[in-house]
Amino acid sequence: MNRNKGKVWLVGAGPSDVGLFTLKGKQVLEQAEVVVYDALVGHGVLAMVPKDAELVDVGKRAGHHTMKQELINQVLLDKALEGKRVVRLKGGDPFLFGRGGEELELLSEHGIPFEIVPGVTSAISVPAYNGIPVTHRDFCSSLHIITGHKKKGNDYNIDFEALVRTKGTLVFLMGITAMEDICNHLMQAGMSPDMPAAVLQKGTSARQKRVVATVGTLKAASDAAKIETPAIIIVGKVCTAAEQFAWYEKLPLQGCRVLVTRPKELASRMADQLREKGAEVVELPAIQTEAIADNPQLEEAVASIEKYQWLVFTSQIGVRIFFEALKKVGIDVRRMAGVKIAVIGKGTKAEVENHGMFVDLIPSVYDGESLGRELAGVCRGGERILIPRAKIGSQELISELEKAGNLEIDDIPTYETVLVKSHLIDEKKEFASGNMDYAIFTSASTVRGFEAATPGLDYSMVEAVCIGKQTAAEAARLGMKTHISKVASIASVAQLTEELFAEKKKQR
Repeated sequence: MNRNKGKVWLVGAGPSDVGLFTLKGKQVLEQAEVVVYDALVGHGVLAMVPKDAELVDVGKRAGHHTMKQELINQVLLDKALEGKRVVRLKGGDPFLFGRGGEELELLSEHGIPFEIVPGVTSAISVPAYNGIPVTHRDFCSSLHIITGHKKKGNDYNIDFEALVRTKGTLVFLMGITAMEDICNHLMQAGMSPDMPAAVLQKGTSARQKRVVATVGTLKAASDAAKIETPAIIIVGKVCTAAEQFAWYEKLPLQGCRVLVTRPKELASRMADQLREKGAEVVELPAIQTEAIADNPQLEEAVASIEKYQWLVFTSQIGVRIFFEALKKVGIDVRRMAGVKIAVIGKGTKAEVENHGMFVDLIPSVYDGESLGRELAGVCRGGERILIPRAKIGSQELISELEKAGNLEIDDIPTYETVLVKSHLIDEKKEFASGNMDYAIFTSASTVRGFEAATPGLDYSMVEAVCIGKQTAAEAARLGMKTHISKVASIASVAQLTEELFAEKKKQR
């Protein structure tokens, strides 16, 4: 055992929306060697866990704990004593009914260094996402957060009369199974049965649901709406503001859960656009790209870049690897003055421009076949073309160029595509249970990666939003219902997803 002590971070993961995870929490999580996580941590945050981190699922939910609290405390100590960087990832905030204090006691006794990274609590964020301000000077002057959880057979250790006298907003966490008891205790303590109250299900997520009623009718209204856990209860006049201040549900993709399968380094921009429209996005790359480490063929081509008339890029990754090779070989970009550049798609075009160069040709349809045909059409004959791209690339591009009959083509593999699978999130279960609305695929290889990660899934349950005909054909091969964006761009994919979801909502 490593006798050097490690360190423990108690990190609040927030309510569910990954955008509410703090910057410090993200920074700490990305450096974790061990992650001990709860069931209430949102999928968006779980997707950030390093792939090589040791994972410990303690699965704490109301009425069911995968691991008892004493054992969790011991796990944190044992892993720290191994010299590891340990992140205890907890839903909400670790010090608000999160038993964070208990977990620190054993660490403190053994001199283990620790830090607390506060999280956004559901007591404030979930009402906010439902248009309910927990304080408003026209309604109240105090806020009280109470645990609704109690041991079976025991009465509440809560002074309900004192709570009623405050005339403040009351937020009960973990109280859904005891909702009727809570409401009865409040009324017995003198609260009017007509006091506004609300129950808020799965706040900040795509499955968010709100029921506004009164203390006297909340249980019946909740049962009628089939409210599920996790949910919170809020009592007070502020609940009447929900209809006026509701905003989250007005976003076009609120209620929509989307799986983004792009490689991790490319997923963020697409995820951001979808989240701006209100979607709950789970980023689970189906593939990752790995540059070919020893690549003398590429280095030789780069060293004599002047001999080419055209340089063709089919992906953003290909652009990055090419310019890294330029730097490695020591070639000044000015030696490319006579080389024209052709690309597929706006994303690849933008990546070229990031390197201070402009694109000469982008096809009318963003696929290999169109690029090959249109590039061959502008060539006069005898041109030499360099295509640094994936080891297994589209053959349509080469076929179209070869039809010209008088072009010299150097098709050089620069990176390989490797299939990857999440060890934290069961993608197959998410689709089989109908919990995911769409999967977004940006290449045929992402479809194949998803297939490898979900063996046995009935793919007819998957609605695939695809960039390009080849990607859609691969998804259709599995039996998925496919949709193709008008152009191969992030904006077009987001727009198509919005249109599809609007139709789905009409049918509900």
